[in-house]
Parts: sequence; structure tokens; C-alpha cells
Amino acid sequence: MATQMTKSSPISYSNSSLFDRRPLHFDPSLKRNRLNQLFTTVAGLFASIAVLPLFLVLIYVLIQGGKLISLTMFTELPPPPGLEGGGIGNAVLGTMLVTAIAALIAIPVGVGGGIYLSEYSSRGWFAQFVSFGNDVLAGVPSIISGVFVYGIVVSTRFFFDQSYSAMAGGIALSVLMLPTVIKTTDEGLKLVPQELRMGAYGVGASKFVTITRVTLPSAFTPIATGVVLAIARAAGETAPLIFTALFSPFWPEGVFNPIATMSVLIFNFAIMPYEAQNELAWAASFVLVMMILAANILARWISRMAKV
Repeated sequence: MATQMTKSSPISYSNSSLFDRRPLHFDPSLKRNRLNQLFTTVAGLFASIAVLPLFLVLIYVLIQGGKLISLTMFTELPPPPGLEGGGIGNAVLGTMLVTAIAALIAIPVGVGGGIYLSEYSSRGWFAQFVSFGNDVLAGVPSIISGVFVYGIVVSTRFFFDQSYSAMAGGIALSVLMLPTVIKTTDEGLKLVPQELRMGAYGVGASKFVTITRVTLPSAFTPIATGVVLAIARAAGETAPLIFTALFSPFWPEGVFNPIATMSVLIFNFAIMPYEAQNELAWAASFVLVMMILAANILARWISRMAKV
């Protein structure tokens, strides 16, 4: 019977019309291919224009500030106006200190807010209000954050009768970090499969244990990426620090005193009519850009780790 079926219905793949076609090749004479090339070129041109400012800024800052980088740049204080030499050591330490204060405030609050939105809220009116307010806060100009903290902390001498301080600057930067941390935590927790939660509940784990032992570790990568990006944004802000941390030409004297930061140093020295201060402003610009670039590269690396 098998022989009969073979004889009655022979199949010849080599002679079948299904495979008897011209080989696929690109024909540039076709109108659709010409249009495709045209629009591909236009899209590539627009993409190049979009990233061109980034490369121009990096190259210009590298040329102007990179040549001034030396070990003494990080170990000495800025010179008095008009004098040469000195460094930006106090501003580097001040930027790290203020950013660390902001991170210590924003990360716990932001992660907690994201956990509430994703795990505890039933997406009722209050959760929608918090989510909407977080989106609005993300678009508020940074100077508004500085003015707000100035009115609440600086003008009232809230901390030990001190006005301008590193603590006030950290609080202002934490306000700017919060929307990013909350949003990335919320979205990262939504990516965790529901089956993991159900499995934890099935073995008797409470909601708190499920979140701390299962959900949060699974969403660590997107949360960490958002935290790094928030820190990178805060480290480069200037306006909030002018109203809160002010500036100091000396080494940091604690978190409740005025403190130097690189962004404010750049602002102050760039408008001075002295070449030495202008050069220090370029050097500080180079260091700040490299720090922010490194933070963004770290964030990209962390996000790629989630895909491995």
C-alpha cells in the first residue's frame, strides 16, 4: 500500500513550482527600494544630529578641561581670585558628600513608595494621586526644589541654627531623585512574574516576607538602574545647591555648614574675569562630565545584566 501511495502521488521538490523561483536579491531600480534607501538615509541623518551635541560637548570639554587634570587638582583648594594654581579638591569631596546625603534620603523613600504603588495599593484614588503627583514632580524645574528647601530649611535655620549647609543641599537633590527612584521601582516590580508571588504565598510566606525575599531581589536590576540614573542627574544639578549648600572655598567642615560642589564652582568660576578661575571651571566640568558619564555607563551595564 505504501508503494502504491508513492507511485500515485510522487512529490518532486526540485521541480515543484513552490521552489522554482528567482533567487532573492536587492533590486535598486525598484521604486520601493529607492524610497527605502531615501528614508533610511534621512532617519540616519536625524539620529546623527540628535547625538551630535553630546559628542561636541564631550570633545570640547575634553580639550578645554582634560589638559588641566593632574593629581594636585584633586588635592588642593581653589586659589583666591586672580591667582594661579590650586585645585578643586574641596568641590569634588563636596559633590560626593551632598550626593551621598541625597541618596540616603531618596533611595529608602523612593523604593518604599514604589513598593507601595506596586504591591500594597489597589490602584485606587490615592495610588493614582501618588502616581500622578510623582509624574508631575519629575517635570518640576530643579530651581523650584532649591527654593522650596530654602524656604523650609535654610531660611528657618532648621538644623542647629545653621542656614546654608550640605544637609540642605542633599535634601534638595533628594527631591529631584525621588520621581526616578519611585517610577523605576514601581515598573521593576511589575516585571516580576506573578507566579513567584503565588509560589511564596503557597508555602506560607507572608506578604512582607514575599516582598523582601522574593519580589525585591528579582527586581533588583531595574531598581538599581533607576537609582544610578537618579544619582547621575542629582550630581550635575546647580540651581538647588545655590539656594541650599551655597559655596565654600575651604575643605568640608561637616554636613551642617556651607560646602563647595563642582556644579556651583563651575558657575562661580566661569563668570569670573580671571583666566585661572576659568581654567579651573573647565577642569571641574571635565571631572563632572566624566563622573556622570561613568554613572550612565554603570546603569547601562546593570540593565544589561538583567538580560543575561
